[in-house]
Amino acid sequence: MNRPMEQATELILIRIHGMDRPGLTASITEILSRYEVDILDIGQADIHNTLSLGILFKCLEKDSGNVMKDLLFKASDLGINLRFYPVDPAEYEEWVGMQGKHRYILTLLGRKLTAGQIAGATALLAEQELNIDAIRRLTGRVPLDEQKAKVRACIEFSVRGTPRDREELQRKLMDLSARLGMDFSFQQDTMYRRMRRLICFDMDSTLIETEVIDELAIRAGVGDQVKAITERAMRGEIDFKESFTERVALLKGLDVSVMKDIAEHLPITEGVERLMYVLKKYGYKIAILSGGFTYFGNYLKQKFGIDYVYANNLEVEDGKLTGRYTGDIVDGRRKAELLQLLAQVENVDIAQTIAVGDGANDLPMLSVAGLGIAFHAKPKVKANARQSISTIGLDGVLYFLGFKDSYLDEEANKKN
Repeated sequence: MNRPMEQATELILIRIHGMDRPGLTASITEILSRYEVDILDIGQADIHNTLSLGILFKCLEKDSGNVMKDLLFKASDLGINLRFYPVDPAEYEEWVGMQGKHRYILTLLGRKLTAGQIAGATALLAEQELNIDAIRRLTGRVPLDEQKAKVRACIEFSVRGTPRDREELQRKLMDLSARLGMDFSFQQDTMYRRMRRLICFDMDSTLIETEVIDELAIRAGVGDQVKAITERAMRGEIDFKESFTERVALLKGLDVSVMKDIAEHLPITEGVERLMYVLKKYGYKIAILSGGFTYFGNYLKQKFGIDYVYANNLEVEDGKLTGRYTGDIVDGRRKAELLQLLAQVENVDIAQTIAVGDGANDLPMLSVAGLGIAFHAKPKVKANARQSISTIGLDGVLYFLGFKDSYLDEEANKKN
């Protein structure tokens, strides 16, 4: 029995540049469809209404001349630039073989991003022999007026390869971000990154722009004493339990009525409302794990629909604070334990968890979580965290999760 001879094929890459308009991609692919070509790869980007479209396809050798002729005529009609590049099958197979390589996401974030920042970060990727596959802008278009409130810029790089020394890359990215005033996140691009489900926040100096124990101390007339102890604890200079006991003792005799007033006037961190709305909209479970006090955590729980609050309980007798606490102290070790426990309760892999905090007592949970983010953190915390946000508000967390302003704004409009 005679088998029909397999017809010779060609691999062709076309690159198209020009002013974008509706229907342009449809016009090009309609021509390709006439010759029943197989699309092997396709990618498109639009920068300031300028289109860059690439299509790699396989066609019969006998058809390739007509395909190119028809495409050139259509390009002339549309006023776009189109170029052809033959691709060697061996080169294509090498490209296919790269699919097994690791993929990473590098996110750059700041009030604005400069060429110097991008050049520095991409040079580090090249130094580590990582190839950039795609670049996305996650934030909306940046206005020319840099003085406008809450302006932010975020770019996400999808890269492929295996870093020669990931720890060295992490260290150099941290140094670069400190020198050039930007934030970054470098994460392996796995299914867990795209399926985060549990996020745990520190409260004081993270969700709120104050340390509540300092506010209580001011009302008790011992503000300077307590603030000094707090700062030493947050820098990691003294044990948290020891400092906590000392500070709470100084609050003895304070009337509990002041707690309600402080709660109602808590300075909420920039971006918290937007962040909480999006996290709840997309089904995240949210927890407060705080070395502060349950009373204020519960206030935020009611305000933002937070699912869990674990903090410390102040002892009260006859309407006044006794200077003691009840139950176990929620310190750094306990925060890490609670994060792991909540992951079990919610039946999520630890890699699907996020932790956000600013103090030394947050480091254990930042290191345990799948994604640990130091937020406007003390130097010791930033130096030991893999991701940090120091330039914008707390909703910067959303960009590390891959959210884009375009669909966040759509959700906000639906809400309104």
